[in-house]
Amino acid sequence: MALNNTVSIVGNVTRDPELRFTPSGAPVCTFGVAWNRRYERGGEQVEEVSFFDVTCWSSLAENVAESITKGTRVIVSGRLDQRSWDTPEGERRSKVEIVADEVAPSLRWAAAQVTRNEFREGNGTAPRRTAATAPSPARAAAPSYGDEEPF
Repeated sequence: MALNNTVSIVGNVTRDPELRFTPSGAPVCTFGVAWNRRYERGGEQVEEVSFFDVTCWSSLAENVAESITKGTRVIVSGRLDQRSWDTPEGERRSKVEIVADEVAPSLRWAAAQVTRNEFREGNGTAPRRTAATAPSPARAAAPSYGDEEPF
């Protein structure tokens, strides 16, 4: 049986995304997300905050670095991954992070303008679209329905 460790969170970005590249040239982006939970306990309002580190790869990493900033409310969907390492003092450390499959701005309290990127093969290193090369949005002519209802 396959185990499914998919996780989705909605929260605020706690630090600007940091875009780096592996030695082989693969883009990787990391950022933090805070998730607030509010509830009532004993007649008092209680707020708990959980912090998550998020890692994105390939074209998602590049798009997140271009689009998301500290304070942006985002929706992150991905899988949990545990990393372990030894400190210089010889102590074993580990942490659980989210490896994102999807990252999007939450549209509950904000509006977003979506710009479609060109298809990128491989590790997502295709040239970026600039304002000079970006196509202008085409406006379709409004259909004429005459006196008939449009459905």
